Parts: sequence; C-alpha cells; structure tokens
Amino acid sequence: MDDLFVRVITKMILPFIQLYGLYVIIHGHLSPGGAFSGGAIYASSLVLYTLAYGLEKGQKRLSHNTSAIFESGGILFFIFFGILGIVLGHSFLTNRQAGFSMGNLGQVLSGGLIPVVTFVLGIKVMSTVVTLFHNMLEEER
Repeated sequence: MDDLFVRVITKMILPFIQLYGLYVIIHGHLSPGGAFSGGAIYASSLVLYTLAYGLEKGQKRLSHNTSAIFESGGILFFIFFGILGIVLGHSFLTNRQAGFSMGNLGQVLSGGLIPVVTFVLGIKVMSTVVTLFHNMLEEER
C-alpha cells in the first residue's frame, strides 16, 4: 500500500497496540484475557505494519527464523515447566505444591508459574498468527 496517511497513522498507533497486547498477556491470570487474546492483539499490530509497509518490511520486523524460534521455544518452555512439576513429584504444570512463589493476591506476580507460562504462550500465539499471515501473502504472489 502506497498511502502516506496509512503509514503515518500506523507508525503512530503501533506502539499502543503492542503495549496493550503485552498488557493483556501479562495480566491474563488476573483479568479476562491471557495468552491467546494478548498474542492476537500483538500480532494484529504486526499484521497492520505488514499491510501498511509491505511484506518485505513486515518480514524484517519478524523474520521466519525469529518466528520459528518463538514458536518452538514457546512450546518447549511450556513442556519444560510442565515436566519440572512431574520431576519434583507433583502433577504436570503444578504450581504451589512444587514450591513456586505465589506472591500476593491480585498482583501481577501472584500466580506463581502461571504468568510466566501465559507470557510465553502469548509470544507463541503472536508468532504463529504473523507467520500464517506472511505465508498467505507469499502464496498469493
């Protein structure tokens, strides 16, 4: 798209969309939202950037290699902490019983392992959505 107005507005609004996406991911265990919705919001900012500036610049923003690392690393991180609970003698993705710090009720770091897992899965969702969008644009060519 060669519209200057769209590019300027995109550049202005992009940080706010990304900040809101991270907010939804990080506060997902305290309020509605979480990994999927926050990751989708963050991904929408990168999709908007790709639509405004083109596929080449969009892929520079989040390359296939980086996206593959986020996707694979996210699920491996999830599995690692899940199995860590089993190794410690408890159930998969155990929280309080395995000795993870629970913090104070209502604070961001109050969920023990849940905020960490939610953040990692949010990044995985973001990279998956952006990868699918970039692949669809490549197929169209």
